[in-house]
Amino acid sequence: MGFIVLLLILAVLEYYSITSIRWMVRNMKAPWKSVVLGAYILLSLCWFASFFGFEYLRGSGWDRQILNFIFAFFMAFLMMKVVISLFMVVDDVRRLGSWLWQQFNAPAAEGGTPITRSDFIQRTALIAGGTLFGLLTYGMFNRYRYKVNKIKLSFDKLPQGFKGMRFVQISDIHSGSFGDPSSVMKGVDIINELKADLVLFTGDIVNSEHEEMDDYMDVFDKIKAPMGVFSILGNHDYSDYSRNASEEKKEGNRALIRDIHKKLGWRLMIDEHLHLERNNDKLALLGVGNISKSFHTYGDLSKAYDGLSADEFKILMSHDPTHWDLEVNTDYQDIDLTLSGHTHGMQFGLNLPGFKWSPVQYMFKQWAGLYEKGAQKIYVNTGFGFLGYPGRVGFLPEITLFEFV
Repeated sequence: MGFIVLLLILAVLEYYSITSIRWMVRNMKAPWKSVVLGAYILLSLCWFASFFGFEYLRGSGWDRQILNFIFAFFMAFLMMKVVISLFMVVDDVRRLGSWLWQQFNAPAAEGGTPITRSDFIQRTALIAGGTLFGLLTYGMFNRYRYKVNKIKLSFDKLPQGFKGMRFVQISDIHSGSFGDPSSVMKGVDIINELKADLVLFTGDIVNSEHEEMDDYMDVFDKIKAPMGVFSILGNHDYSDYSRNASEEKKEGNRALIRDIHKKLGWRLMIDEHLHLERNNDKLALLGVGNISKSFHTYGDLSKAYDGLSADEFKILMSHDPTHWDLEVNTDYQDIDLTLSGHTHGMQFGLNLPGFKWSPVQYMFKQWAGLYEKGAQKIYVNTGFGFLGYPGRVGFLPEITLFEFV
């Protein structure tokens, strides 16, 4: 039944899309009319083939770069059809309402507003759908276009010895989505060129399986910093997305994912704290397992906090930013800075100076950038890698450089 419903939805999307394309080429001369229609039909057939055959291709050993392209094409073409269909459904509802009105009232004048309005909706649907398709296609070329965001942070509580300290945050590597180690290495080179005192990674090193890091161990082990590289786990690092795996296999996979951090030379922190020293001063760095309002919670902040005093300066690494409202800024108001990731900025939106927007903001209160409440701050990194859609529009892969001032 679910498969039949899916086919019906796809049929509706295709009906509205091809109706709009036929309307667009209605005044074209031969042979261009046939060429455009033929090209659209060919693309649609490729789209249907990629939709129904993607699982087979993924298990057939095809190159991941090619699979990423196929998936991006599928996503972009699907979203174009959805946008066009939404406009057309609105127009059909309007037409139905107009027809019903005419059955009980005087008929509208011929050649008037209804046709003009329909033409306007057709044009708008094609422009909106085509623009979205173009943006999502363009976004594929941004998936390795790393951007450094430089943030200066000021705290009254900051120990004098840490003023001027520079540290990097990266998050959401999602190595299972990559297909080109040399392109990823460019991002690692950027991190090292910043010459930060400290590097902090805030979770999701894989999509699900430990094997995803096999081709990237000798990439990420190049990340170095004088004060060390510290890391935590994200929701994807617990094998919850492993398909058809027994609990025993999941636990084995979790152990191997934890071991990856050690092999990289990263200090993985699971519900614990330690002290960093600089210029004869100390601050506390805390790291917790995943704590979330909407995903599985594995972490325990009380355990990580145990033994700390209220007057110590504290940095918390917590993957999911919903943890900040859930617990940090209510029960632990002496935690000065929280570093999170998880949202990716949905890999789609507007990111302009003084203005940012993404659909993900309707799911997360803190979703990209710096937020403050009282003396506490949280920064949400939009991710080094990508998941699902192999591209980025608006929110480029992020490397954040902080400086205490």
